[in-house]
Amino acid sequence: MKIKSIRQIKNLKGKKVFLRLDLNVPIRRNKVVETYKLKMALPTINYLLEKEARIIIASHLGRPKGKRDDKYSLEPVARALEDLLETKIKFSKQVVGKMVIKKAKTLKNKEIMLLENLRFDSGEKENSLVFAKSLAELADIYVNDAFAVSHRAQASVDKIKKYLPSYGGFLLEKEVNNLSLALKPKKPFLAVIGGAKISSKIKLLESLSKSADKILIGGALANTLHLTKGNEVGKSLVDKDSLVWSKKFIKQKKVKDKIVLPSDFLVENSKKEVEVRKVGDVKKTDKIYDIGPDTIFDFSKEIKKAQTLIWNGPLGMFEKKKFKQGTMSIARSLALQSKKEAVCIAGGGETIEALSVLNYREYINWISTGGGAMLSFLANEDMPGLKGLIK
Repeated sequence: MKIKSIRQIKNLKGKKVFLRLDLNVPIRRNKVVETYKLKMALPTINYLLEKEARIIIASHLGRPKGKRDDKYSLEPVARALEDLLETKIKFSKQVVGKMVIKKAKTLKNKEIMLLENLRFDSGEKENSLVFAKSLAELADIYVNDAFAVSHRAQASVDKIKKYLPSYGGFLLEKEVNNLSLALKPKKPFLAVIGGAKISSKIKLLESLSKSADKILIGGALANTLHLTKGNEVGKSLVDKDSLVWSKKFIKQKKVKDKIVLPSDFLVENSKKEVEVRKVGDVKKTDKIYDIGPDTIFDFSKEIKKAQTLIWNGPLGMFEKKKFKQGTMSIARSLALQSKKEAVCIAGGGETIEALSVLNYREYINWISTGGGAMLSFLANEDMPGLKGLIK
C-alpha cells in the first residue's frame, strides 16, 4: 500500500492547506495533560511550515452533541501546540462561515489557524456534503493526518475529498505502512487481544482466525468466551450481546487450534479479597479482574515464539493497581520479544499507557494512534478516510 503523500505536492508556498489532525487529547483544568498525539502531528506541521504553506488545522474533541459545549473547546489544544511548535497559532471560535473564510484568506505564509471543534457542527458526524463543502472553501489543498478517525464516514475525513486535491500526511503514511506489516506477517504471527467488548472486535477476531498462528485472549473478552464454553465466571463482566456469536466462533475447528484462553485468574471474592482461581474453581460470587500467574507464564511462552505480534486491549482491570500485573507482565514480554527483532505493533489507550509506565514504548516497532481505526484496518474493514489516498 502506498499513500498519496504530501511529498508529491510540487509547490506548497502560499497554498492554504486544510490539515485534518486527531487532537482528541485529555484536558484537565483547561490544560492538555497528554501530548503524545500532538507530538505525532509535528512532522507534518513542520514540513508545511518549511514549505511556506498557510495552515488551517481542524480536529474533533470528545463527543459534543452537534452544538457548542465549552468543555470540549480546542482552545487549550491551540496553546499546547504553540508550546510544542514555538509558533503562534491563531484560534477560530467558529468552524465554518464568512468570518472563518475571511480569517483563512488573511493568513500569511507559515501562519497557522486552528478551527474550533468540528463536532460543534452536526454536519461533521452526519458526513454532510454541505458542511464538507463549507470546510473545503477555506483551503486549496486537503491533507489527512488523522488516521485515528479514518474509519469514520465523517465530513472532514470523507466527503471533503470531493472538493479539494487530497493527500496523506506523514503520520497517516506511517500508520498505513506499519500496520500493513501485520497484513502480510512474518510467521509465527501472534495476536494478544484484551478489553471489554467482543462486539467491537468481532471482525478483527474473524480476520485473525484466518491469518494468526495464535490468539491470546484476556480481559472481559476471555470471560465471555469461557462462559460460552460452559465455565463459571461468577459475577464477572461479560459481553452478553455477543454470546451467540462467541458460541459459534469458539466451536470452529480453525479457531479451537488458535485461541488461547486464561487457565487461571485473579478474582475478588465476596469478602473483597483477592485470590487466584483456576478455570473450574471460580465461584458464583467471584469477580474476575485479571489473568493469573500460570496464564502470564503460558502467554509469555507463546510470545517468545513469535516473529510478528499485535496487541490491543488490557488483559484485566488495568485501572486498578492490584489488577495491573497481567497487563504489565505481557507488555514486558512483548517489548522483550520486539527487542529480539520481532515486529511488534500495539494500539489502544490502555495498551499505550502500560508501555509508557514501563518505559518500553521505544522497543515497540509501532504504536498506533488509533484504537478503533487500528482494529478496522487490521480487519480489512472499509476506511472512508483512506479512500482516494491509497495508490
